[in-house]
Parts: sequence; C-alpha cells; structure tokens
Amino acid sequence: MSNISFMCPNCKKINRLPKKDSYTKANCGNCGASLLNAKPIEANDSDFHHIISSVSVPVVVDFWAEWCGPCKMMAPNFAEASSLLSPKAQFVKVNTEMAPQTSAQFGIRSIPTIIVFKDGREVERVSGALPTNQITALVSKYI
Repeated sequence: MSNISFMCPNCKKINRLPKKDSYTKANCGNCGASLLNAKPIEANDSDFHHIISSVSVPVVVDFWAEWCGPCKMMAPNFAEASSLLSPKAQFVKVNTEMAPQTSAQFGIRSIPTIIVFKDGREVERVSGALPTNQITALVSKYI
C-alpha cells in the first residue's frame, strides 16, 4: 500500500499515512492532533516552499490580505473545503502582505487567488471568491 505525506496544521510536522479512499481516524504522530477536518495552515515566505515540497497530496493555496472584502467572504468556504478534503489535500493560506516574496514569485496581482500545486508545481489558478462546492470541485480533479 502506498503512503501520502500530510502536514499537521497544528505543529507543522509531516505525517505519513496509508493512502485510502476515506479515513475514519488520523492523528499527528508528533502532537496527537487530528488530521481529519484540518484547518488551513498559515504560511509565510520562510516556510511556504517547505510546505509545498514536503507533502505528497495536492496543496491548495489561498493568497489573501486582511483588507480584502472578497477574501474575508471566501475564508469560511476555504476552511470548509479544507475540513472536507483533509488529508487528501493540504490547504494553505498566504497573507500577501506578510509574504511579499512568495506573492511576487507567483505573480499575485489580484486577490483572492487560489493556486493548486501538485508535486511542488502549479497546476491550476483561479482568481476571485469561490463557494465551497467550487473549491472542492477544483481540488478534486487532482486528488
């Protein structure tokens, strides 16, 4: 059976899990937090590349800013999609004002922007606030 690598949103340690269609229980081997219904991880310039290169599942990144109304409207939808799809996908939030290098590297010009990474490479990008069902549909193509 093959394994997946998923980062604990609580302690940011990598966990290896058997690859399954569904999970009834999955806890972090380091801190014991549940890896199911996981919240998005906050990333910055110093840990962003570590996150996208360390996990084997698709990484879904929400580039946002505190002052952005549509970003705030989409935040609960992004969190709900994360809880529905973890640990089959890793959800990450990047505040563009706190991570200017990462935002510039990926040419973020409008927010919110969601980028899906697979095997450390960008595979899809969507700008604008999305409802939960569109976020899950976008990500499900890569699971």
